[in-house]
Amino acid sequence: MKDKIKRLLKERNAVLLAHNYQPAEIQDLADLCGDSLELSIRAAKTGADVIVFCGVHFMAETASILSPDKTVLLPRMNAGCPMADMVTPEALKARLETLGPMPVVTYVNSPASVKALSTICCTSSNAVAVVNSLKEDELLMTPDRNLAQYTASRTGKKIHLWDGFCPIHNNLTVDQVLAAKKAHPDAVFMAHPECRPEVLKLADVILSTSGMIRHAAESDRRVFIVGTELGMLYPIQKASPGKTFYPASEAMVCQDMKRISLEDIVRSLETMHGEVRVPEEIRVPALSAVRRMIELPQ
Repeated sequence: MKDKIKRLLKERNAVLLAHNYQPAEIQDLADLCGDSLELSIRAAKTGADVIVFCGVHFMAETASILSPDKTVLLPRMNAGCPMADMVTPEALKARLETLGPMPVVTYVNSPASVKALSTICCTSSNAVAVVNSLKEDELLMTPDRNLAQYTASRTGKKIHLWDGFCPIHNNLTVDQVLAAKKAHPDAVFMAHPECRPEVLKLADVILSTSGMIRHAAESDRRVFIVGTELGMLYPIQKASPGKTFYPASEAMVCQDMKRISLEDIVRSLETMHGEVRVPEEIRVPALSAVRRMIELPQ
């Protein structure tokens, strides 16, 4: 199966992307692994004609936004994101009518149609920098209320929250974290900013998935508790084989991130099934919001 995928990738001049939460066998096969936006940016710079995105729907959309000249395939079209589904362009327009004119900062974990109505996008790693880059002192942040609350705690700006969240991160409780800390008292607790504020208060560091991989590799500590989706244990252990990693909770499994199989990748490459293409009237304004973020000084 893996040999067949490699052959098909070569025949199609395709690049295979795998998010950090994907199953280990897919990560091992991928040309590029990482955070969703990071993958789309890197794929756009390749000479590939086809991008096969092993992730969820909004990630494939972002790849299409950045690479309109490439064919983007999502091997399972029902691989979605509950948090991305919690915001729609219609609901965003209605909220702005209530709040009045103000900048909209939209997390990349969102539909392209919502990005198109946004002032600027952000990731979990640069949200604070993005908000601080705006001259306005009041803004709306969508769709993740936990990321917005985390960002607000680190800026002096008034951030209106959208009532959205990642069910996987939002379900991590203080009791689960305290139990993990008790079981591994010497461990560094790394939490994703999509977690609840009370969980983030227990964190030693708050990082994106790629940030966790880098931090663990560079740290002189040997034991870590990983406060994000369970699939993250594979790439972080792979990057730091001499260190030990424990999940904050065994229940942090995203079923949408586990939908794609090797068989799905083969079918997608053979039939070009699962194309995701963002219409130009949405792609162009969405690209503006994404590009404004990418072009911020690092």
